[in-house]
Amino acid sequence: MSESPRPDPAVTDAFSWPTRVYWEDTDAGGVVYHAQYVAFLERARSEWMRARGQMQEQLRLDHDLVFVVRAMQLDFLKPARLDDLLKVTVSVRLVKRASVVFAQSIWREDQLLLKAEVKVAAVSATAFRPVGLGEALYQEFKTFEVAG
Repeated sequence: MSESPRPDPAVTDAFSWPTRVYWEDTDAGGVVYHAQYVAFLERARSEWMRARGQMQEQLRLDHDLVFVVRAMQLDFLKPARLDDLLKVTVSVRLVKRASVVFAQSIWREDQLLLKAEVKVAAVSATAFRPVGLGEALYQEFKTFEVAG
């Protein structure tokens, strides 16, 4: 039996959000349904934004800016199960003028269950077309960028 991979220091130091697996998250066998992992990742990114004082509704109202998922790569390594306490991490890998790439992972204690890369695009909330991040938001996101 192989040992669980040790956390990458960049991921260990990343923002993390705890979540519990509930019955509604699972299939009939008590294993987390694959699409539910996407919801866990989304919530963690939203909480990452909130922890930095960036409320998504405020960005929409004040700057006509919303983020939409443009691409997502998921690597399912081990299943999460009913009642598991999970830790969902978020770190910024790349910031461009109109997009941000996040590295995310889901852990159960020291077991890596899922690795993800999520690219979000900045779009106008009214026109739903790509827009650049404002300079202040761009610079703020750049300060969190971790090479990877």
